[in-house]
Amino acid sequence: MRLIALTGGIATGKSSVARMLTARGATVIDADVLAREAVLPGEPTLERVVQRFGADVLLPDGTLDRRKLGEIVFADPEARHDLERITHPRIIELSQQRIAAGLASDAPLIAVDIPLLYEGERESTFPGVLVVYAPPEVQIERLRERNGLDEAAAQQRLDAQLPIDEKRRRATWVIDNSGDLDATQGQVDAWWGAVVSPAA
Repeated sequence: MRLIALTGGIATGKSSVARMLTARGATVIDADVLAREAVLPGEPTLERVVQRFGADVLLPDGTLDRRKLGEIVFADPEARHDLERITHPRIIELSQQRIAAGLASDAPLIAVDIPLLYEGERESTFPGVLVVYAPPEVQIERLRERNGLDEAAAQQRLDAQLPIDEKRRRATWVIDNSGDLDATQGQVDAWWGAVVSPAA
């Protein structure tokens, strides 16, 4: 299996697992990076975001103020839905271009890192889904430490996503990242041996 989706919840440690896969030779396509590309100055998608949310979501240099926009959309489900409706078509287009390039290469695995895979109902477009799991209380603790959020703001971000236990239930494979990185690395190595290069 050469093409999979990689997902998880906010602060479950998906980026750490993505780095471990990259170190093994995988091509990891990061939807967050594509989301930033989709709203670069000059992109029609950015113009539509400004039309919907106003010029206040721009920084003085004309780039998107992601922090300000995040405050708006995490507090208002309708605003979040509008943002997704505006940005997702371009993100998907960029993703398809990168997947085609990855499959044309000799990379042993192409993993498409999509934070909102299940929320966007995109799991059926991939042969398998690898979910990076950490329990909700660990997610909140990490969010508070990493982003300097209070508990209510951290919970608000969790509530904006499908519960991590539901993602775990729907996964093809699960990496439990609630422990230390050595434990996670061991699981990634075992998964790689079983799924990507079982003959190695």
